[in-house]
Amino acid sequence: MRICGPLLGTLFLVASCAGQPDSYPALAPAPPQNWASAEVSAEMPDNNWLDVFGDPTISDLVREALAANPSLRSQAFTVAATQAQARATYGRSLPNVSIGGSAGLTSTPVEIAGDINRLDSETFGLDASLSWEADLWGRVDAQIDAARADLVASQEDFRAARLSLAGQTVIAWFDLSDAIAQQRVAAETVTARERALELTERRFSRGLSTALDVRTARSSLASAEASVAAREQATGNAIRRLEILLGRYPSGLIEVETPLPLLPTIAPGGAPADVLVRRPDVAASEARLVAAGFRAEQARLSLFPSISITARASSSEDAIGDALDPARLAAQLISNLSAPVFTGGALRAEREAAQARAESAAENYVSTVLTAWNEVEDTLAADGFLAVQETAQTRALEEARLAEELGERQYANGLISIFNLIDLQTRRLTAESSVISARSARASNRVRYHLALGGGAPELATGLAPDLETDTDRINTQ
Repeated sequence: MRICGPLLGTLFLVASCAGQPDSYPALAPAPPQNWASAEVSAEMPDNNWLDVFGDPTISDLVREALAANPSLRSQAFTVAATQAQARATYGRSLPNVSIGGSAGLTSTPVEIAGDINRLDSETFGLDASLSWEADLWGRVDAQIDAARADLVASQEDFRAARLSLAGQTVIAWFDLSDAIAQQRVAAETVTARERALELTERRFSRGLSTALDVRTARSSLASAEASVAAREQATGNAIRRLEILLGRYPSGLIEVETPLPLLPTIAPGGAPADVLVRRPDVAASEARLVAAGFRAEQARLSLFPSISITARASSSEDAIGDALDPARLAAQLISNLSAPVFTGGALRAEREAAQARAESAAENYVSTVLTAWNEVEDTLAADGFLAVQETAQTRALEEARLAEELGERQYANGLISIFNLIDLQTRRLTAESSVISARSARASNRVRYHLALGGGAPELATGLAPDLETDTDRINTQ
């Protein structure tokens, strides 16, 4: 829910939202019509961005994370607390009525005809008070509006946290796929080094190779086995990171069968101005700017006189009917008019502090907007470079595999040394690992691109968060 609508990087005045406070310009650069890094389509993508990867497991994992991640659950309770605080702020603007009662029995000794008797008497007491401040200048309304803006900021923070968690989960899944693929490559390398060692030992037994060749082949095999162990450790770490995001115990038991996705060329959508409408972090920053403006207005209006109405009645009677007599309770209705005369400069200092915080919020908003644009531009540019890397590394891998196969035949025929063969195997290992890394980096960058656009996925939450829109509307109408 927006407070004043998207600001779109133009000159923003808090006065447009708060009525008559001082103005705090947020001088963000005017956004261009197109992204600098790529051509754009007509509209922002509105489909489920998770479908881009063509893996239903990803959507299942995201749903699980949104339902069970403890950090997101904590954020949901923060929203609930902010909602309650907004209702409390509104409630304090209403008349405050309190009633207290007492009852007692008094026993007085009385001497009658030489005997001591006790005379009992019942007493009843009733205290009632009413207080209410008339909001002549709108100071109380400004306080309520600031609380509403705080609530909107909290809601948008929750949406940002939910979107971020979805992105982290998908990236963690790709990191795990990357780790398993790298582990597989390391295992294939062990197999290749075992073949080389077996061939070297046969040649040595026939006097065609030296002991140096055997020792070198054995060393290369041991290094490959160590690499497998390191890759297994990396896979276990990747599994546990994903399990923590899912709210599971980090047991390292997730199995991955799906390879890294082969992605088409990125399809940029919309324009820089559109991002400011979609991204929850921009909306949260905007709401904080508005809240700061209302609080600056509240501090300014605190310098004006205030009128409060109080009524207090206290009665102590022998009969409870007398204590509840409306005429007695209404007899002490008081209206007070007060104005600050000398506060040691405290009120003006508080106003200056509120103004400074509003100016700080304006600059933070500009920073958030620039960061949002930068993230989109970075991911658009990176996708092109990563696509080139993936294509080139794939060609390098094809050539490295052919060279390794040719090298094994030549080594078997004694045409090259064991050092040449190990070098060819290493080149193939490096090329295959680089292809996997490039593909993983491109998939993760695609996730960041959709996050930078503000998502676009349908609601995947499972009822964790309070009814954000309904609750805000209810507060706004009170």
